[in-house]
Amino acid sequence: MASQDWFEKDFYAVLGVPSDADAAAIKKAYRKLARQHHPDKNAGDAAAERKFKDITEAHSVLSDPKQRQEYDAIRQMARGGARFTAGGPGGATGGAGFEDVFSSMFGGGQGGNVRFNTGGGAQPDLEDILGGLFGQGGFGGQGGYPGGQGGFPGGAGGFGRYGAPHGPQPGHDIEARTTLSFREAVTGSTVTLSGLDGQRITTRIPAGVKDGQKIKLRGKGGEGDPGAARGDLILTVTVEKHPVFGREGDNLTLDLPVTFAEAALGATVAVPTLDGKPVKVRVAPGTPSGRVLRIKGRGVATKSRTGDLLAKVQVVVPQRLSDEAKAAVEALREQEAGVDPRAEIFAEAERA
Repeated sequence: MASQDWFEKDFYAVLGVPSDADAAAIKKAYRKLARQHHPDKNAGDAAAERKFKDITEAHSVLSDPKQRQEYDAIRQMARGGARFTAGGPGGATGGAGFEDVFSSMFGGGQGGNVRFNTGGGAQPDLEDILGGLFGQGGFGGQGGYPGGQGGFPGGAGGFGRYGAPHGPQPGHDIEARTTLSFREAVTGSTVTLSGLDGQRITTRIPAGVKDGQKIKLRGKGGEGDPGAARGDLILTVTVEKHPVFGREGDNLTLDLPVTFAEAALGATVAVPTLDGKPVKVRVAPGTPSGRVLRIKGRGVATKSRTGDLLAKVQVVVPQRLSDEAKAAVEALREQEAGVDPRAEIFAEAERA
């Protein structure tokens, strides 16, 4: 963008934010306005299209810390007395011209040898003027002023390259969200999204994606300048809860109910799996509630490994007993008289 454009445009006003707005406020304002004036929502509306271009241009400058710093410096020059206005000989009313500014900068006074004719015709290109002064003429090279090559901060080209072209700017990144079922997240899924330009984007979500994970889709973001790469689409995945299965890393988990008899005497029981094919697992005699049984290879399958299925035993206490069952439990209680299952934890509590 030529520097003259930066003098003439108020990007803060375009986005409706104050000049000291932080990056988050600028981003929020841009998103709101971009949705409001997007061409897809205003088909055939030339004014909305122009507004959308202005919004995008303002955001591209203010969201880039380096460009924003240069833009603010240019605007400060315009407000602080270094006012580049056209005028006749001796200067016009309403502010000093190029001749006055640069004469005073380099000691020329009214009779100085740095002169710019701004009376009539097109406005001079500030980049050419400053480039000639600081980049190629007697003020070029390493000397003169601190900063990059050419005397002022910003490197080659002089005067910090204020308003000078920065080369083709890549497109900005776009953020999006999608929600997957637990099964889709474990096994992988294909989703279709809608980009800013209304283009349908279909992408494959890899198996094993986690809740809150971000996936970068390169080149699916905003359009860049001609010849520059598009931005990326940053997709955040939300995974729904499953009524039976949970997840710990690449392992799947579930609570496995067993009867008191199965836990006490031992049994072989069926365990559900996410793929719908149950497996058999051995519950050893005397298995307590809370013990975890590991079923190999029935967890999350990723490119690098396949997790396991972890079944946590939950001993189910019957809510109602028949007379015969009650008698059997009472007989068991009599046999266990004098056995205190809590003795160990009391001893540990006293030692700690």
